[in-house]
Amino acid sequence: MTAIFKREFLSFFRSPVGYVAIALFSFLSGFIFYSQFSNHIVNIGSEVISLREFFVILVPIVTMGLLSEDKKRGTDILYYTTPVSLFNVVIGKLLAAFALFAVMFINVIIHIIVTLCCGGMFGVGAIGTIIVFFFMAFMFISMGLFASAITDNQIVSAIVSFIMILVTQLLSRFGEYAGTAVTSVLSSIKVGSAVSIGNGINSIIRWFDPFLKTQDFRLGIFSVSALFFLVSIGLLFLYLTFRVLDKKRWSQS
Repeated sequence: MTAIFKREFLSFFRSPVGYVAIALFSFLSGFIFYSQFSNHIVNIGSEVISLREFFVILVPIVTMGLLSEDKKRGTDILYYTTPVSLFNVVIGKLLAAFALFAVMFINVIIHIIVTLCCGGMFGVGAIGTIIVFFFMAFMFISMGLFASAITDNQIVSAIVSFIMILVTQLLSRFGEYAGTAVTSVLSSIKVGSAVSIGNGINSIIRWFDPFLKTQDFRLGIFSVSALFFLVSIGLLFLYLTFRVLDKKRWSQS
C-alpha cells in the first residue's frame, strides 16, 4: 500500500494534473478570501463551504487517471498477475488523491493564519465546516476512483465522475422537482393524498443529500450520523471499485 501511495502521489507532480488542481484550488480559495477580506468580513467557514461546491471540478481532474491510465497502458495487468492485494491498490490510490487535497488545503490554513493575525476570529463553526470538507473529499474521491475503474479513457472517467458528483450536489433540487411533478400528476387524476405522496418523495430524495445532512456543521452543531453517512457512501464506492478490479483479476486467471 505504501509503495502504491508514494507512486501515485508523486505521479501527480510528474504530470500537469497535480499542479493544475493546486493552482485551481488556490485561485478559487484566494479569490473568495480576498472578496471577504476586502469587505472586512472574513468567514473561513463560508470560504470552505464555497470551495466544497468545486468538488465537481477538482475531483474529476484528480481521479480521472488513477486507474484508467493503468488500464490504457496495460500496466494494470500487474495487479492481477502478482500477489499484490487489490485492497492495497484501491486504498493506496485513494490515500494519494486525499493527500493531494490535504496539500491543496494548506492554502486555506494560510488564510486562517492571516485572519487570526489581523484580529479575526476562527470559530467552532469553521472547524465543523473543515471537518465536513475532508469527509466529503473522501466520499467524492471514492466516487471518482470508481469512475476511473470502469473505463480506460481518462476523459470518460472525468465525465462520469463529474456527473455523479453533480447529481449528488443537486439532490435537494431534484427532490423538489420530483415531489412537485408527482403532486401535479396525482392531483390531475384526483388522488386525495397527492400532496402527501409528493412531499414523501421529496423527503426521500433529500434524505440522500450530503450537503443537507451536514449544513448544521457550519453553525457548530456536530452530528456523528451525518459523518457516518459520508463514510458509508465512500466505503460503498470503494467496495464497488474493488469488485470491478476483482472481476478483472478473475477474467485474467
